[in-house]
Amino acid sequence: MDALIVLDIGKTNVKLALVDAKGQLLDEQRRANAIVADAPYPHHDTDGIWHWMLATCRVFARQARVSAIVPVTHGATAALVDDAGLVLPVLDYEAELGPDDYASLRPPYAETYSPALPAGLNLGRQLAWLQQHHAADFARAHHILMYPQYWAWRLCGQAAGEATSLGCHTDLWDPQRQDYSSLVTRMGWHDKLPPLARAGAALGPLLPEVAAATGLPADCQVLCGIHDSNASLIRYLGGAQAPAARTVLSTGTWTIVAAFGIALDHLNEAADMLANTNALGQPVACMRFMGGREFAALAGNAPETCSAQELLQVLAQGSMALPCFAAGGGPFAQRQGSLVGPAPGNARERYAIATLYSVLMTDYCLDALGARGPLTVEGSFTANPWFGPLLASLRPQQAISYSDDASGTTVGGWLLRYPDASAPGNIVAQTASDLAGLAAYRANWRAALL
Repeated sequence: MDALIVLDIGKTNVKLALVDAKGQLLDEQRRANAIVADAPYPHHDTDGIWHWMLATCRVFARQARVSAIVPVTHGATAALVDDAGLVLPVLDYEAELGPDDYASLRPPYAETYSPALPAGLNLGRQLAWLQQHHAADFARAHHILMYPQYWAWRLCGQAAGEATSLGCHTDLWDPQRQDYSSLVTRMGWHDKLPPLARAGAALGPLLPEVAAATGLPADCQVLCGIHDSNASLIRYLGGAQAPAARTVLSTGTWTIVAAFGIALDHLNEAADMLANTNALGQPVACMRFMGGREFAALAGNAPETCSAQELLQVLAQGSMALPCFAAGGGPFAQRQGSLVGPAPGNARERYAIATLYSVLMTDYCLDALGARGPLTVEGSFTANPWFGPLLASLRPQQAISYSDDASGTTVGGWLLRYPDASAPGNIVAQTASDLAGLAAYRANWRAALL
């Protein structure tokens, strides 16, 4: 039985999925993606992920013949390597880097459509900081690898670059030219950036020592890999032509609105709008906020799914959350989150407030971006039975549906291996909720933002 392993590294969790050639999920294992707070700076536990991955692959190797592995990871992350491995730990993009002169170095928004973001969310800032504060180690690095390609390199030894990760609010990429930005030339990084490859390109077989450690076949191919939100878009891209107007909502730690058919000159840097690059090398207008993290902050540590009764109670009493509850960006990044109205009385009311907040933030971003056409929700919010119906109630102009692939990234990774196949799973239409008072609640929420 031919099968594929998708290595899916999200900001919160790491997942390995074993998927057969028909798209059936055979096995899935997860672990937390913890940040190491030790010196020299907060960084990713790459060795912990590596040893867990090898052990899990040994389990998978007994279930199917794995012909390929594809890495899928979050963005704004890169690894500096020489022939022996990492020359520095992989910096966490949420690390506070302190005052610097990066604002004078980065290209204008009209070149990169990458907004100025806090901490290290602009990857160019991370690299400039490392070059300044760890100059000797930075200088001896042979390659700057985007995070999916770091894992591909570690698996097969071949270095490559790839546009979806380079084009993810890094400041390194010009989405209109589909080439490196002026920052790369200004900082002298060209020689460290390896040749570009397609996300689905096979870079080569597993290194012999990796095949031996995992029990996977020696001819198992390692694909170049892709940025996770762009993996979720693959099933909607169609062919080589520009896709028709439609919207995909990728949800996880980040909620990312990807709106096909929106001109880049419509984007607004101050609202955290950006242009991503999809797997076909096309710019895609996007807007985002840290939806998963904000939902968790509002719903609490032991969330309980609410009923219509709790939603109606919250709507009637006007309890609402005003942004924002995460420091990672979004259209209201400068605001401090707050609760107004009567406080939630139990876990179900907290879930109701968190759900309404997520719906209203999404609805706001969709309007601000000018998103149109059918809208499909991918990822963690599809587990929320109220998110889709409430969003459908507020947006009758867009047909709302859920993908029944709970991650979105797994199918995207699978399609890189089987590009001519039909995407597995179903798209499930969402029926609008008829809860009274929702439109008035939205009007009051938006008025409170002024």
